[in-house]
Amino acid sequence: MDPNGTRDSLTVTDNRTGRTVEIPIADGTVRANDLRQLKANEGDFGLMVYDPGFANTASCRSAITNIDGDHGVLEYRGYPIEELAEKSTFLETAYLLVYGQLPTREQLDAWINDITYHTYVHEKIKRFMEGFHHDAHPMGMLVGTVAALSTFYKDAKNVTDARSREIQTHRLIAKMPTIAAFTYRHNRGLPYVYPDNDLTYTENFLSMLWKMSEPQYKPDPVLVRAIEVLWILHADHEQNCSTNAMRSVGSSHADPYSATAAAAAALYGPLHGGANEAVIHMLQRIGDKSRVPQFVKAVERGDELLWGFGHRIYKSYDPRAKIIKKAADDVLNLVQQQRPHVSSDLAFPNPLLEIAVELERIALEDEYFISRKLYPNVDFYSGIIYQALGFPVDMFPVLFAIPRTAGWLAQWREMIEDDEQKIARPRQVYVGSARRDYTPIDSR
Repeated sequence: MDPNGTRDSLTVTDNRTGRTVEIPIADGTVRANDLRQLKANEGDFGLMVYDPGFANTASCRSAITNIDGDHGVLEYRGYPIEELAEKSTFLETAYLLVYGQLPTREQLDAWINDITYHTYVHEKIKRFMEGFHHDAHPMGMLVGTVAALSTFYKDAKNVTDARSREIQTHRLIAKMPTIAAFTYRHNRGLPYVYPDNDLTYTENFLSMLWKMSEPQYKPDPVLVRAIEVLWILHADHEQNCSTNAMRSVGSSHADPYSATAAAAAALYGPLHGGANEAVIHMLQRIGDKSRVPQFVKAVERGDELLWGFGHRIYKSYDPRAKIIKKAADDVLNLVQQQRPHVSSDLAFPNPLLEIAVELERIALEDEYFISRKLYPNVDFYSGIIYQALGFPVDMFPVLFAIPRTAGWLAQWREMIEDDEQKIARPRQVYVGSARRDYTPIDSR
């Protein structure tokens, strides 16, 4: 009963049969299997729910990430994303996602030590990566290499063993930046740079990207903080496409490397992790600030797609976009100052910045976009930051996969420990031919 004395249930009458059933409501949901009580006849399977894309279907009960899309709320384990982005570090946030609480100083030090211990990859993994073509897509290399890790760590198959899950968690979070950096160096024909474990997690990643002949790479603190903020914002986002893939593959008790590779493959798509890459292609296609009004009109006519605006979940301003806009300003100021220890590939000034700023200004004032709640999302600003730092656009989903690994693993661990979870096996609505007899080929 709720506080008003009404029952937490749904009464449903099947007009085909006249039968009425009462279905319990818990946490604002009904269980799909309860609908199977409604049958048209004795041999009927029972009523199913048809929900393409799982737009209104909860596949799990989770305590990790809370999103209120109508009010622009994003929380990790109850902590507002705004506070974490301002006060936390990526590894501290990763600990929070995995274990459910912010760590003490001793716990954080031990966590950082465990992650740092596993940053190196096996030399044969390096040789495996050298086998990719010189212009192979970095995300393809990442997916293939992460999957290959399962052949090096056979203990990972023991997914029901808590200690094994712990070790694989450390390994995956530690090795993902190393593999990501190797894909970047591979594409540029540069020798791979080994981890420098005297640096922080983020500094180490930037060192593996951009170190050349100097004894130790020293990244600019402004750049390091901007990357940390980006990674905190991208660490988890509830049951999105790639997280669903992680849980779905993991539900078969596949090892976490295979499940993570599947999640990364889902992230690879332009409708998911490739959206910030699509933003840059869109800005390049616009070509000049003066052409923005013309492009906006084309969007309104349905002749062009507007990437980086709107979100399937958020029906108001994406809370991550507000935070990342400040990070974008910091990075662009850094780039314009041409301060040392930033990538030598940086372009000064960023030729797409003026186009992006003008597009945002017009879109936020245009009734067409306002009425449809098409506000800038995290992909709009992250693409600008990565482009300003000189990353090729095909590296964008790789940069997304690094922090999201922490969220994937938190979701995977929760799924493994959930007694209600079973191997993923959706139903279907069959719309094919009725039963028919085989016709010999000479009679067709």
